[in-house]
Amino acid sequence: MPNHFTAEHEAFRKSVRTWVEKEMTPHALEWDRAGIFPREIFKKAGELGFLGINHDPKYGGSGLDYWYVTAFCEELARSHNAGVNMALLVQSQMATPIINEIGTDEQKREFLAPALAGDKIAALGVSEPGAGSDVANLKTVARRVGDDYVINGSKMWITNGTRADFLTLAVRTGPAGYGGVSLMTFPTDTRGYTISKKLDKIGNLSSDTAILYFEDCKVPARYLLGEENEGFYHVMTNFQGERLTASITAVAAMELMIAEAIKYGHEREAFGRPLIKFQVWRHKFVELLSQVEAAKRLTYHAVELFDAKESPVKEISMAKLVAGDLAQRVAYDCQQFYGGMGYIEETDIARAWRDIRLLTIGGGTSEIMKEIISKLSGF
Repeated sequence: MPNHFTAEHEAFRKSVRTWVEKEMTPHALEWDRAGIFPREIFKKAGELGFLGINHDPKYGGSGLDYWYVTAFCEELARSHNAGVNMALLVQSQMATPIINEIGTDEQKREFLAPALAGDKIAALGVSEPGAGSDVANLKTVARRVGDDYVINGSKMWITNGTRADFLTLAVRTGPAGYGGVSLMTFPTDTRGYTISKKLDKIGNLSSDTAILYFEDCKVPARYLLGEENEGFYHVMTNFQGERLTASITAVAAMELMIAEAIKYGHEREAFGRPLIKFQVWRHKFVELLSQVEAAKRLTYHAVELFDAKESPVKEISMAKLVAGDLAQRVAYDCQQFYGGMGYIEETDIARAWRDIRLLTIGGGTSEIMKEIISKLSGF
């Protein structure tokens, strides 16, 4: 496989790593215990250009290729805090790409530019209590009334939900099914909008995840993104970027878990020798490293196609399926290697084991990935 990372990519990677290890990693446990991380992290990420890596330079982005996004995702793993990583990726790779792609100049100036600068926090409002991956079944309704839309309904599992300044919101403007879905920008200071509940998750603790409620929320029709009733395609396209970042992040997290476990294995002794010298563990790590390398190759293949502006839905689904499932096994085995230390919250591997569970659930479950792959494989 060719090396897609140039000297410029590696210089960028170094800047991300320096920032992460200096300003994020030391606070990983603190932020998890607080259930939130400082808003200033968004601002600093924006100032460093990390929120608009592949977005339009006219609105504060850098217009770089997706290999820069890949490097960013990989280095975020070093924060040892999946919650803050998730929040930053929602801001930069999930809530804003749709605006960057189909938003008007006015929408981009009002929402995209401040989001890329870190001045506004963005959230993606698609999932509902009865419609996660099944976007065609969403029930939140936006009814056209003159020059406005009136929105009623609810959203669930919304990352950045308790403090978002705006949502990239999927609503129903037409009949049931995929043909009646639209997208719009939605300021959260709109009358009738409430945060129903902050969800208590078992992992990704520092990211705020909420249930949102809309009661007769009136927003200008100019906030409609693209054409009415044509939002389903854009949501599905956006899912590809979300799933690809999940795959990249999973691979990076696995590599880090294994590297740190092996380091621990050289330092920790049992029965007169380092743990890593026991054949059962050496062979276990060889198996894991081989499988992670395969997952990485599959993921990089998907990145290559995605960066070329192709539509590698099957390849991305395969990468997420393989990397997400493998991450469960890597986290389990690495935690087991640490023994009792792996069961203590202060230990990075304990939190990684807890957080990694989301990778087979969020952004489309492994079962959904299998359905997509089977359909695209002709059976």
